[in-house]
Amino acid sequence: MRLVSYQQDGQAHTGVMSGADGVINVSDLMPDWPSDIVEILQLGPNALVDLKKALDARKSAATTPLKSLDLLPLVPNPPKIICIGLNYADHAKEGGRDRPDHPSFFMRGATSQVAHGKPIIRPKCSPKLDYEAEIAVIIGSKAKHLTRENALACVAGYSLYNDGSVRDYQRRGTQWTLGKNFDATGGFGPWLITPDELPAGCEGLRIQSRLNGKIMQDANTKDFLWNIVDSLVIITECMTLEPGDVIITGTPAGVGYARTPPVFMAPGDVIEIEVDGMGVLMNTIVDEK
Repeated sequence: MRLVSYQQDGQAHTGVMSGADGVINVSDLMPDWPSDIVEILQLGPNALVDLKKALDARKSAATTPLKSLDLLPLVPNPPKIICIGLNYADHAKEGGRDRPDHPSFFMRGATSQVAHGKPIIRPKCSPKLDYEAEIAVIIGSKAKHLTRENALACVAGYSLYNDGSVRDYQRRGTQWTLGKNFDATGGFGPWLITPDELPAGCEGLRIQSRLNGKIMQDANTKDFLWNIVDSLVIITECMTLEPGDVIITGTPAGVGYARTPPVFMAPGDVIEIEVDGMGVLMNTIVDEK
């Protein structure tokens, strides 16, 4: 099952995919449910199971073409966005770092996100806007002190993410926060894919970025230094995960700043992120007005 977030009449709605490109408003299937995706996840771990049953049992429900919707970032206002850095050895190496002994973590804010099909904004203050192909993990139930045996039970689904980074600002201090939080630089979507459609923990999936059709990153999640299970265990040693939290799992080698000469995204560019079985996240680049 696949869910999308979109805006209509100034309100966030959640839709469920029907067929290749049709969307049914969740409210048409579950009239008593909230419309926001985080509030739906907060209904409990069986909410998406109940939604799938309602979808399968539907006799008639109006669908809207996906391309006609005003999409939002998949989780427009997540409680937390937790990002993992240097989670592929080749990416650490291309940045001049040794293979790390422990993952790096940083946070993104909701205003840094942008929906599938919407423009990523290159800021006025810097031309060094880079791409990073990543997988997003969307949390469906409260979790603390997870183990390797139960870690994936808290996952509601997965999506695609472009952890767009303004590289000179990222490196102006010892923390990466500024470079990772420019408005509308993090592409997120197009949909949440429930775990039953993918290998456990997204193991063994090819991940790519393409800039104007040219492959820039091409790797496999089997090359994670810390896979999704490991990452969930480490994170929940520290903090409680909540429904709607988003974890961004790291990017492989091939980013723009490490190339000779460097390649940064410019107005008019089209950046695509693709993962096996998960579809394509696409954004164009525009300059900040």
